[in-house]
Amino acid sequence: MIQLTPFDQHNQELAANVHPPDWSNPPPKENYHLVVVGAGTAGLVTAAGAAGLGARVALIERELMGGDCLNVGCVPSKGVIRAARVAATVRDSAAYGVKLPEGVSFDFGKAMERMRRLRAQISPADSASRFADLGVDVFFGQGSFAENQTVTVTRQDGTVSTLKYKKAVIASGARASAPPIPGLDSVSYLTNENLFSLTELPEKFGIIGSGPVGSEMAQAFARFGSEVFLFEEADHILSREDADAAAVVQAQFTKDGVNMIFNSQNMKISPTDDRKIRVAVTQNGTPYEQVVDQLLVAVGRAPNTDGLNLEAVNVKYDQSGVEVNDHLQTTNPKIYAAGDICSKFKFTHTADFQARIVIQNALFAVGPFGKKKASDLLVPWATYTSPEIAHVGMYEHDAKSAGVEFDTYTQAFEHVDRAILEGQDDGFVKVLTKKGTDRILGATIVAENAGDLISELSVAIKNGVGLSGIGSTIHPYPTQAEAIRKLGDLYNRTKLTSFSKTMLNILRRLNVGP
Repeated sequence: MIQLTPFDQHNQELAANVHPPDWSNPPPKENYHLVVVGAGTAGLVTAAGAAGLGARVALIERELMGGDCLNVGCVPSKGVIRAARVAATVRDSAAYGVKLPEGVSFDFGKAMERMRRLRAQISPADSASRFADLGVDVFFGQGSFAENQTVTVTRQDGTVSTLKYKKAVIASGARASAPPIPGLDSVSYLTNENLFSLTELPEKFGIIGSGPVGSEMAQAFARFGSEVFLFEEADHILSREDADAAAVVQAQFTKDGVNMIFNSQNMKISPTDDRKIRVAVTQNGTPYEQVVDQLLVAVGRAPNTDGLNLEAVNVKYDQSGVEVNDHLQTTNPKIYAAGDICSKFKFTHTADFQARIVIQNALFAVGPFGKKKASDLLVPWATYTSPEIAHVGMYEHDAKSAGVEFDTYTQAFEHVDRAILEGQDDGFVKVLTKKGTDRILGATIVAENAGDLISELSVAIKNGVGLSGIGSTIHPYPTQAEAIRKLGDLYNRTKLTSFSKTMLNILRRLNVGP
């Protein structure tokens, strides 16, 4: 079980909400309409939504309600990132005319304490008591499927509850897993599951993997004052993102002092005599070695299928997770799945909307009528570095692979007044449209608040609003969102053909003369 350390007043408050030590599992009802296994985002949304619509619902959680997002993912990481951004703002304050006295320092322990306090403040929304008040029967323990549409719940003290169900939902999520790096098991390393328990800033901090988690934490800890060493097999960070976007963030990493060790091959880990960690790699054929105080492994996820006894109910799964069809139905038609346990998009917001699909399909669809498809979901995402990268829809390589012809429109923030005034003009908005039209296929934004800006383009794609429509919509001035409107202007200029210019000249002369 994830350990909430240090067990101060904030983590005690969190535990009291998401896994109360004195919780008594309720007597099971005779037959549940829906039994949900896992109380992360997918499970919570499924349970609350179904109960709110009149269903008898049981919710099972073996660890902490709220799942990764609340406890060891989205919530704590964004608290840490916010503190790091403030630290960077203070560091760079001279450019804004702010003079700081000598001796200004950063208190890492205080920043982490703030994160724990805010996490606890948020936790009542995911609490056992709240869901009980919503009419959900909350059970803590290991859920395990059995024959005859039965799930058993075994607590640590050995007591067992037996739940009968009409339909069930697997929403048990995924966890951090480490790759088979020689020597890794010989040291005490960090994952996202214990990173946020740190109370002292590592002087030298090693990070394996420059995906979203590795990149976000590399920049944050560098801004706190750690000497960060980011190890990556590829030749640049965030290799799954638009290369131009990743380059902007990588340039900022250099400014922030992140040491990026690219093309890291043949990695070996070993402990030192003074309980530190030695990371040895081959970089472009040359040996490279670095000793660090702490090591974060930020690659690898494993589905939480252990203990579920899925074989007993003919639910297929593999190392990627539970197998589902487009209606999120498993190979057992009575059992559905949602969230990280079955989705390639391992985001909180995806789990939320998959849960809504499960509620509809499991409880309210009749045969083929009324069923919703997971493939209909349009999934945007963001990486919360500074600047952020956000994306929705197709990348250029997606369009090329699909044989879709496209046009690309790019607006740099260096030509957007608000971005210039904020000192945040390094990024851009890039939009792909179907060739010769304003129909948006995909978009990437690199900006300090890209995660917020991408929603306008997500709404546009989902609702068929083209670049021309965006360009003809007034945006407040000055805002960074004006960059998106400017793309509409770029598209509209392409419509000024020689014929249209001739017609406009004729109309002008008719109105005001030659």
